[in-house]
Amino acid sequence: MTKKNVIEQLISSALAEDIGQGDITTAATIDTDKEGLAQIIAKQKGVISGIEYAKMVFSFVDPDLLFSGDYTNGKDVLANDTVLTIEGKVVSILQAERTALNLLAHLSGIATLTAQYADRIRGSGVKVTDTRKTTPLWRELEKEAVRDGGGLNHRMGLYDMVLIKENHILAAGGISEAVQKCRKYLSDHHINSRIEVETTNLDEVREALSCNVDQIMLDNMDSNELKEAVKLISGRAVVEASGGVSLENIKLIAESGADLISVGALTHSAPAFDFSLLIKGK
Repeated sequence: MTKKNVIEQLISSALAEDIGQGDITTAATIDTDKEGLAQIIAKQKGVISGIEYAKMVFSFVDPDLLFSGDYTNGKDVLANDTVLTIEGKVVSILQAERTALNLLAHLSGIATLTAQYADRIRGSGVKVTDTRKTTPLWRELEKEAVRDGGGLNHRMGLYDMVLIKENHILAAGGISEAVQKCRKYLSDHHINSRIEVETTNLDEVREALSCNVDQIMLDNMDSNELKEAVKLISGRAVVEASGGVSLENIKLIAESGADLISVGALTHSAPAFDFSLLIKGK
């Protein structure tokens, strides 16, 4: 399924969930032919993401609605800025309003939080990346929002990169055994994939290094152990620091010399961005 199909299905289902058999309040209070203009206004400072998808929501309800505004994904926004203007039938605008704002608020919240993390380590050379801790069926959009905020995407799913984690290691009988089995599987199935191994201590880092893997995750290590691990790896693999990362400690983690810092909170704990939609006279 293409990204476009995923987004269209998501929007269609979200609108069906909200509108159901019909918007009875709007139908009762507003003439179907009444036209007007609506503005979506930012109520806080942050980074925009999902603006095109918000437009898609309105267009799903009424393809004759018109849009104007200069804001694009990844652009900084200030409180009270008008990020999008919609013109057309008022009943159509109101039916699409909540679904469009929910989507825009969620994605802009992710972009804004990602930008905050990225700003804390700007100039260090370390990059912030997301994880697979995403809302089911929202992954494509949420990971795009991370990029809009200045972050990088880790693997998209289980299919596009080998990541040998603790449970794989335990079930396979060790790091070396797990890596060997993965390499054989990739070879047998003609799959070109990077291999990353999750480690929790320096002994595991040494074993992962002996396997010549592409990337090593340093999971939940304290700052001293992180520095020792980075020194041990010494450029022989990409280094990803992970676990317990916050806005308060990410700068300290970056000082370890890791290449990447993965933050699950970017997608699973980002506060919704505050927007409002106001109908104006036409």
